[in-house]
Amino acid sequence: MTSDDGPAPVPQPRTLEDHVAPALVSGDAFFRAPYHPATWRAYAALGVGWIWHLTAGLTLWILVLVSAGVVPALGVGLPLLAVCLVAARWFGAAERARIAIQTGVTIPAPYPVPVARSLWSRLWAPIRDSRAWAATLYAFLAMFVSIAFFTIATALAAAAIAAVAFVAVGRSSALAEWSGLSWPATVVGALAGAVVLVWAASALAQYGSYLMVRLATILLGPSAADVAHARAAAAEQETRVAEAAAHTARERAVVLTESRTAAVSAADTERRRIERDLHDGAQQRLVALGVELGVARRLADKDPEHAVAALELAHREIKETLAELRDLVRGIHPAVLSDRGLDAALSALAGRSPVPVRVEVVGDLAPAGSAAQAAAYFVVAEALTNVAKHAGADSVWVRASLVPDDHPLRLRVAVCDDGRGGAEPSPGSGLEGLRGRVAALDGTFELDSPPGKGTRLTVEVPCAS
Repeated sequence: MTSDDGPAPVPQPRTLEDHVAPALVSGDAFFRAPYHPATWRAYAALGVGWIWHLTAGLTLWILVLVSAGVVPALGVGLPLLAVCLVAARWFGAAERARIAIQTGVTIPAPYPVPVARSLWSRLWAPIRDSRAWAATLYAFLAMFVSIAFFTIATALAAAAIAAVAFVAVGRSSALAEWSGLSWPATVVGALAGAVVLVWAASALAQYGSYLMVRLATILLGPSAADVAHARAAAAEQETRVAEAAAHTARERAVVLTESRTAAVSAADTERRRIERDLHDGAQQRLVALGVELGVARRLADKDPEHAVAALELAHREIKETLAELRDLVRGIHPAVLSDRGLDAALSALAGRSPVPVRVEVVGDLAPAGSAAQAAAYFVVAEALTNVAKHAGADSVWVRASLVPDDHPLRLRVAVCDDGRGGAEPSPGSGLEGLRGRVAALDGTFELDSPPGKGTRLTVEVPCAS
């Protein structure tokens, strides 16, 4: 039965018993035991295992016992014992592969024996290998399990087949005479006995397969010490990862605290600069403008010529005041950046620079956020100002681009000049303010300014607005 979402999911076995011996844990699986796939897998595993254990397993067991028995005789059996225990490892690997193929249960391999350097260590390594001895013990125990359960289950199944055969070939009357029961009772009893024998044989086969797999899991897989060591190593690794994450978080917190402090300091410096520019520039000019207008008003009737001269002076003051205010507003946030983008804003900065500037914009910078573009603009503006004032350069190169194959996307701006170099972001300088502005945006600030070899300033800021 299917639905629109596809076929209904098949329930998966949750434990080893559910997979290898479901008749022992589920009533439904018990009633289906004679024709359940687990029963046929169990018969196949026990049958092949009976032959494999009776040949390879018994041979391994005898060789290990004999070689161990002759070890006291001047150590003659020591090399043979080492070889036999290496063979026990191979036997265990073959048995795990057989179980995986026939039952579908994958048993993890034990840890390999450490590689020794000296000949004596190589000789002792297999003898000290507990998993090789465990595989030898498994060869002995599994031989009895496979032989006993395969023989008993096969005998029960054969008895059931014989009972049905007696009824089928018409020999039930002879069976009735032998049992002293009536013919109908004999037929019913024979069929009922056959059913019971079939179910018993199926359940025994599954249980025998389950015991064999459990033995293999205990003796052919990792030892308890290996599992404990692996768990300890995993726990230690998790602890190291957690400590590394905590250390990274602490470093990140320190960086964020420093960048926040730098951003607050930069903002305070910028506010003081704006206040100073307004007080020393525009405010003074507005005061002078008020004085000139007052003079013009007083002289309007008495001395028109002087009044006109005062008005002309006031007009010039108005123009200069507007120019200063435009420069001040441009220092806060340039209108060209909002109207025409970073490309045009950088070109405008280059046009106002007294040093020749070549601007190179790679690709479309539109994906960069407004905060990233503003930071890039002010970096270039401050850098060009420093070049004009201090670098003594003949040319400047400005390059803006998005960092390729970077997640999250980042905007990179580089400003290079051929001046005298030696620039350093000292406390209170414009470069230090730029460093704080960039750090507040979680960006990077790199300054390379060797004396006599020019200056290269590279800034990267995340593009998220």
